[in-house]
Amino acid sequence: MPAKKHLPLLPPTVLKGSLRADGSRDMVHPADVHGRFDRARTVVFYLLIALWAALPWVKIAGNPAVFLDVEHRQFFLFGATFNAQDTPLLFFLLSGVGFALVYVTALLGRVWCGWACPQTVFLEGVFRKIERLVEGPREVRMRRNKGDWTFDKLWRKAVVHTAYALAAFVIAHIILSYFTSMPGMLRMVGRDPASHPEAFIWAAALTGVLYFDFSWFREQMCLVICPYGRLQSVLIDSDSMVVGYDEKRGEPRHKGKEKAEGQGDCIECGRCVAVCPTGIDIRNGLQIDCVGCTQCIDACDEIMDKVERPRGLIRYTSANKLAGEKGKFLRPRVYAYTALLVVGAIVAAFGFNAHTSFEANLQRLSGPPYVLDGDTIRDSFEVRLVNKTSGPVTYLVEPEPLAGVTFVVPLARVEVPSMGNVRSPVFVTIPKSLYKGDFPVHIKVRPEGGKPGDERVVIAQFLGART
Repeated sequence: MPAKKHLPLLPPTVLKGSLRADGSRDMVHPADVHGRFDRARTVVFYLLIALWAALPWVKIAGNPAVFLDVEHRQFFLFGATFNAQDTPLLFFLLSGVGFALVYVTALLGRVWCGWACPQTVFLEGVFRKIERLVEGPREVRMRRNKGDWTFDKLWRKAVVHTAYALAAFVIAHIILSYFTSMPGMLRMVGRDPASHPEAFIWAAALTGVLYFDFSWFREQMCLVICPYGRLQSVLIDSDSMVVGYDEKRGEPRHKGKEKAEGQGDCIECGRCVAVCPTGIDIRNGLQIDCVGCTQCIDACDEIMDKVERPRGLIRYTSANKLAGEKGKFLRPRVYAYTALLVVGAIVAAFGFNAHTSFEANLQRLSGPPYVLDGDTIRDSFEVRLVNKTSGPVTYLVEPEPLAGVTFVVPLARVEVPSMGNVRSPVFVTIPKSLYKGDFPVHIKVRPEGGKPGDERVVIAQFLGART
């Protein structure tokens, strides 16, 4: 990794972490830590959880702020409505989120992992809180886990895992509400599961997966399943912000508050390792296991205060600055990413601007392409209307006049329900004597009472035969 050109690599036998050299797991029990980063992360966690839980309740334009009704292929996002025909816009959403993550990583390292990833938010903001509340601090938990099964150990484990299951149940149902709406989800909870088996199976499966993840799998989700950490070497460089140990200041390490001539500030207390949620030693340099949670910064600052030395032995900085070089926040990579971000934003803006509140197209009715009726030629069409708004809309179907051509529109005024579709037939006739060849038919469709520019013109070719 780029940062390691400044920090010495240690042999794997020296490196710590939750995975041992033989592939077995060393269960991590991070110690409690308090400090400015911990307080800030706690605020961020609860704000994100509150926002996430509130979105299915908040209504915009009569619909939940976020409602992904996959069953009916209707999607409501912050007042905008989409249907299956708008699927191509999903490319802009997914690619935008992915590129934003790359951009932020180049600047601030794994700030997403440590501060905003749902795995971290729920694990640190909910499940570890439950564990610490019921089972006590790290040393007590570890001592109890190694001991015999006493009544005290049994009831604490029962309570904590019951709370885990309940938290997983609640989280799973809030996730479900994004696809069924919150009122719909609450109605299903009060009914027999047999009346909605698909939703019940999804809720049960999600509850089980979440319980397994947050009660046991935990940091392995980041280390084994998520590929993001393995992309660090290509996403960051030596000027990206990372959590790093100041080796020049800290080495050589020593024990005790007093230090002799030539010794560093690190007193080998191991506090930075004890608080790490993935069990690594940040003093070994930038590692794939580091999620940028900053807990080791708070822990080290606390120790530095006690031994009356300056804070910042472990700090949020770049590898170049840790090596005593001048760091560059603005660099070619940032300029290139910014240019790509602007281009992507412009393209996405055009894409979403092309999104309309309704779809209309002119199709030929099944059967023969035209009918000879005495001295006239008749073509039969239908206007297919799709209302993509959150309420019913009445549309006016108005043919554009053509000399000698007669239009018959039985349903010139069509009401279409929200996210529904209606077909309006259109019959076009022309005298044989005036027919000189195929010609386009233009039908204008506009919402009743709509603003200028809301209309759409659909076109189809009139077919016939000269006689």
